[in-house]
Amino acid sequence: METIDRIPTSKIQRASKIIQTGAKVGVNYLKYYGTKLSAAEGEAREKLNKANASDIYDGLKNLKGSALKVAQMLSMEKNILPKAYIDKFSLSQFSVPPLSPALVIKTFKTYFGKPPSQIFDSFNSTSIAAASIGQVHLAEKDGKKLAVKIQYPGVSESISSDLTMIKPLAIKMFNIQGKGSDIYFKEVEDKLLDETNYILEVRESIEMARACNKIENIQFPDYYEALSTDRIITMDWMEGQHLSEFALKNKDKAIANKLGQALWDFYMFQIHHLKKFHADPHPGNFLVSQNNKLTVLDFGCIKNIPDEFYIPYFELARRENLEDKDKFTTNLYQLEILRADDSPQEIEFFVAMFHDLLSLFTEPFQNETFDFSNHTFFEKLSDLGEQYSQNTQLRNMNGNRGSRHFIYVNRTFFGLYNLMHQLQADNINIYNYMPRIVR
Repeated sequence: METIDRIPTSKIQRASKIIQTGAKVGVNYLKYYGTKLSAAEGEAREKLNKANASDIYDGLKNLKGSALKVAQMLSMEKNILPKAYIDKFSLSQFSVPPLSPALVIKTFKTYFGKPPSQIFDSFNSTSIAAASIGQVHLAEKDGKKLAVKIQYPGVSESISSDLTMIKPLAIKMFNIQGKGSDIYFKEVEDKLLDETNYILEVRESIEMARACNKIENIQFPDYYEALSTDRIITMDWMEGQHLSEFALKNKDKAIANKLGQALWDFYMFQIHHLKKFHADPHPGNFLVSQNNKLTVLDFGCIKNIPDEFYIPYFELARRENLEDKDKFTTNLYQLEILRADDSPQEIEFFVAMFHDLLSLFTEPFQNETFDFSNHTFFEKLSDLGEQYSQNTQLRNMNGNRGSRHFIYVNRTFFGLYNLMHQLQADNINIYNYMPRIVR
């Protein structure tokens, strides 16, 4: 397996790599414009997407940190991004080059003040799993198997500068409007900084596991504060398959529904009762144990939902509010989708657009049970996303739309829907933890 002996940590080194990546993307666009002269638009666009996805992922994977985390976040947007990006960026969930064993020992000693041999009875310096912000190692102490997550060097210190450099590339690649986009990038920056604060993560993990222990068929590792620092986390080693790996092989519908119900209840309890939630729902953060329980890992990304967003957002999950034009329009203003400076034409366009989107997106909330194995529902989501992504009228509209809270709330629901679809869960009780505002 390819390993990394060093990670660029200085602003100049990281900027150089990102600039090189941007230059490759620029060349790809030149090729795309040339290809359009002799090939169909669909064929030319597909070649562009594949080339850009490959160059961006290859350019970011060795930088680690926020650059790679953004790719991981984008890989979950299966109903928004072209398939080429999904396929390539999904590698950031499970398959990124880890630090070499020598660099692991050096990094651990820097963070803990001692080598792992002085802390644990045994420590495997070859990683078991490597992701965007840190990698996991197997250790033992006092007869107990432990998972030790070590943060990559320089990740926390480079977040702000990385995002500043990635911003122009993201604006071009994903049709983000430059004007007014700072608030969204700041939201991402704040959450990434939280994810690099391992003391905060341990505290949140303990609190969230304690709060959610009433949910059936779900379990959490114990965390060890005395064996953790701001850059190292030690927790129980949890056996099991990643959820997506399990879903590919599982043929037992009863088990799929059991796990799907646990996953759905986990999120609905957090969102509606705690008003904060695990906002990183990719398959690598969930294991299926041998006794078919769902194990939840990695509470590094926790999103709090203020009432001024929660109330109008979930009011629109009710069918009568979707069909009440005055109520619907009022909620769109509260959610910052509509703005005071909008023209009548813009108001008409966005009211119609978001009525289409929300009527489909909230379908799971319209009945007591829902079938997440329904391919038609997910095809409609994909088709609607594709329709608006290519809408030239939308591209020319007035700035970015929506509260900054949409970023992680929508990301979580898209991720949750896709995990439920992977499981092929088809008889999920939607209202177990639902308050009246949603029903």
